[in-house]
Amino acid sequence: MTTRRSLFAALASSLLLGACATAPQGNVQPPIVFVHGNGDSASIWQTTLWRFESNGWPRERLHAIDLPYPLARDDDSKAQPGRTSTTEHMAFLKAEVDKVLKATGAAQVVLVANSRGGYAVRNYVQNGGGDKTVSHAILGGTPNHGVWATKGFREANEFAGTGPFLTALNAPKNAAGDEVTGPVKWMTIRSDNNDKFAQPDGLWIGARGTPTNVTFDGPALKGANNVVLPRVDHRETSFAPAAFDAMHRFITGRAPQTTGVTAQTPAVLNGKITGLGLSPTDPATGNYSNNLPLPGARLEVYATDPATGERRGGAVHSKTVGADGLWGPFQAQAGVPYEFVVSAPGYATTHIYRSHFPRGSDVIHLRAERRADADKAAQSTVTFTRPRGYFDAERDQMRFDGKALPGVPPTGAGVSSSKLNVAEPGVRPVTAEFNGEKLTGRTWPASENRVVVLELTY
Repeated sequence: MTTRRSLFAALASSLLLGACATAPQGNVQPPIVFVHGNGDSASIWQTTLWRFESNGWPRERLHAIDLPYPLARDDDSKAQPGRTSTTEHMAFLKAEVDKVLKATGAAQVVLVANSRGGYAVRNYVQNGGGDKTVSHAILGGTPNHGVWATKGFREANEFAGTGPFLTALNAPKNAAGDEVTGPVKWMTIRSDNNDKFAQPDGLWIGARGTPTNVTFDGPALKGANNVVLPRVDHRETSFAPAAFDAMHRFITGRAPQTTGVTAQTPAVLNGKITGLGLSPTDPATGNYSNNLPLPGARLEVYATDPATGERRGGAVHSKTVGADGLWGPFQAQAGVPYEFVVSAPGYATTHIYRSHFPRGSDVIHLRAERRADADKAAQSTVTFTRPRGYFDAERDQMRFDGKALPGVPPTGAGVSSSKLNVAEPGVRPVTAEFNGEKLTGRTWPASENRVVVLELTY
């Protein structure tokens, strides 16, 4: 893993030698607003925030936003419950930027976006006044020319390269044909060939063998500083150490002191408990995500044995959350892994196992889950998830309960979670490993309406 990170950093360095001229003037770090992608939340920026903090950025100048309904509409022009249009997405971002400008007193912000978040950034800069309030815009893995680009095929969807939304964003802005709006400085970060949403074949959109008319360089934009990182997946274009290295150089004009995460004591944690469906009070409306708080949810936190996942004593923190959904603050102990147990009416009791926390964070969001109908026969259901990247069987060293990861294809980086349905009864350790990061939890009984999640940090 170290060699891979070094290679990425070296490549990013060579590609960004010309970026020094874009550095902000003065010694004060500009406020940065982070914009998550489709179906995600502010929590996905956890490690990126840590890396900026580890390089001297004050926490109060780093702002990760939570779009209440983070999924795009099927048809951008038609209202769809629990979904957000491109216009609504842009308006939400504009309001958040205004809040940050007011809170910090800054004249401009830096915007950093992953995937669909880049659409809101581009729309805001081009159509919402962001050309005056944004100094730098960084887009990681944004499918700027669509996930597909086929005339007549789902063109009302915002991810259609031939649809009205992207056609307008990509229209030439000057005689040189630039696709980006000035005077904002732009950078895109993409994979060389391993981004599931920048593929010439429709495999990852359920159309194997059908051309998408999108190429590996679909995220690149004419007029931007376009960075290519080898073998990173769709999410790693924003959350890998090499992506952070590229961001830091572009914003400041210099290399970061570290692409790692430095320890902080005390490590104070907080975040929201969220649920599924259209609203917290109507849990029967579906299993898709929202970023709304789940009032009345109960959280208990336990220190665990890193080798067995067993609890080390009683709960070290507990809280029934209020209208804001906030479950903290909680002071984590150095080097100690934790089990977060979320319970709420209409949901399964959700046991989330996390590695130790080297730094504090206020975006440790926890989602209450439900058992899927397909898992009803299992004695225990355990999901191994990697929010900030995908699983690549050709690239990564990984094991789940001592075996290959169920549901992960032999080639390509296309899934970020793997589910294990345990057939034998009883409670026992279950371990997940990924490129040196190791998590051990317990197989809680599904008969008691419990589910288990092992969540990677990196």
